[in-house]
Order: sequence, then structure tokens, then C-alpha cells
Amino acid sequence: MNEPSHESKNVTATRQGSKRGLLPVYGLVGAAVMIAGEVLLLRGVAWVAQWFTPIMWTGYILLIDGIIRRRKGTSLLSDHPLEFFLLAIISIGSWAVFEGYNVLLKNWTYIGLPENMVVRYAGYAWSFATITPVMLLTYELLDTLLPGKNPTTSPRLPSGVFYGFVIFGAAGMVAPFIWPSTYMAPLVWVGLTFLLDPINGRLGERSFLSEFFTGHFRSMPIMFLAGLICGILWELWNFWATTKWQYDVPYVGHIKIFEMPVFGFLGFLPFAVESYAMYVFVRRLIPLKRRVRYLG
Repeated sequence: MNEPSHESKNVTATRQGSKRGLLPVYGLVGAAVMIAGEVLLLRGVAWVAQWFTPIMWTGYILLIDGIIRRRKGTSLLSDHPLEFFLLAIISIGSWAVFEGYNVLLKNWTYIGLPENMVVRYAGYAWSFATITPVMLLTYELLDTLLPGKNPTTSPRLPSGVFYGFVIFGAAGMVAPFIWPSTYMAPLVWVGLTFLLDPINGRLGERSFLSEFFTGHFRSMPIMFLAGLICGILWELWNFWATTKWQYDVPYVGHIKIFEMPVFGFLGFLPFAVESYAMYVFVRRLIPLKRRVRYLG
């Protein structure tokens, strides 16, 4: 077998260096969007204040994906744009599920919405499309920064644990229909995790619950941390926006950080796992070949 020439080695090294060198242009654009959003908000630009949260998340997605590409040499947005698009579409549908439950539970309401319904629903779609991507990209970045390794194969839950989780998850999703109360909100924020995540594991997909409950303790805390980071940023940016949501949470609801009652931040931890589980479960139903098993 012929050895690769010195020139071809240099070309390969140059390509690898370009992938791992400076932040890609779109990452710099993302940083610029976030800085500009903050500056224009402070200057009182009305349309920025109205769309502040999705503006900031759009910049965040570009920046974080760019940092991931710089660290790993590859990233979802730069190398698998179709998968990123599907992730965003699934994110819209996933959050629509929670909006449906909110009709029953009335945990939050929106204020300052555009009067034009076309503009309003376009804003919904833009905002909802960022939800799952920001959490999973945050997890991916943390995964590259923190020590340790995840299992290379999907561990299998014992049958008793598997069926217990699935039954509990299904019950959690049904209970709000039987007793529609704000007190039922925690079940919604964990129900789909226990329902879908173990099923994903049985289907050969990655399952965070399966990893944790078979002795692989690294990935779940990182996903929890990603959810908490994103939750803090959501509430920070929502607090300054003019189009925003406000909460009605019965558990010590008067003690707030930004607009969120303090105990509400705990919901972001399982919500990150839940969002991944929903993405994986729905993605299997889309008849497009996956060129990348994202986070799997």
C-alpha cells in the first residue's frame, strides 16, 4: 500500500486545522446577534423588546453550534442541516403538546402578543422551534467540556423497572385530564420522560433513564445541568421582553426569580431529558434516513 504523500498529509492537516481553529463565521454572527439584541433592548427598540427571547436564542444556537464545531471538528448545524431542521420542527410539535396541557392546567399565560394573528403564530413557531435545539446543543457542549465518557451502547433496563417507568409515565400524562389542576403540573414535566425515554431504549435508541438506572451516572446530571442553564436564560430574557409569559405555580408561587416561581426552575431538569426523548421517539417515525444519530 502506498503511503500518503507529504503534500496530502499537509492538506489533511490544513482541513482539520480549519475545522478546529477559529470560531466559524456563523458562530461569530450568533455572538453579534446576541450582543446587538442586548444593546438594542437597552436602547428601547420596540421590535427587539417584543421578539427579544427568540432573537437571543437564535444567536445562542449559532454561537454554541459554532463552538461545538470548533471543539469537535463537526456539528449538527454545519454538517447535518437537514437533521437540525427536523429537530426544530419536532421542537415546535413537542412544545405544542405542553401548550395543550396548559389549556387544562393554566400554569402560564402570555402577555404583549402581536394583534395580527399571522404574525403571532409566526412568532410562536419561531420561539417553539428553538426550545429543543438550545437544550440539546447545550448538553452537547457540556459533554465535550466535562470529564468522563458515556456508554458506547444503549444499556437495557430490567423488565420490571421498564414497565414500572412506562406505566408511571402514562399515568402522569392521563392524570391532568382527570383532575385538571395547576397542582398536576409536575406530572406533565416528568410524564413523557418516563413514558418515552425507556421505550426509546428498548428500540435501540439512547435512553438517559436506562443509562442512569444501570449504573452509568454521567449523562443524566449533564442533561439536568443543560436544562437548568437554559431555564435560567429563558427566564432572564423573558423578564426583559415585552412579549412574555407569566406563571401561576401553586408551590411557593410568590417567591420568584425573574417571572418564574423558584421551585419552577426544578422543572427544567427533567424537561431537558423529556425534550430529547420526544425528539428521538418522533424522529423514528419520520421516513428520512438519519445520516447522524444526534446525541445517540
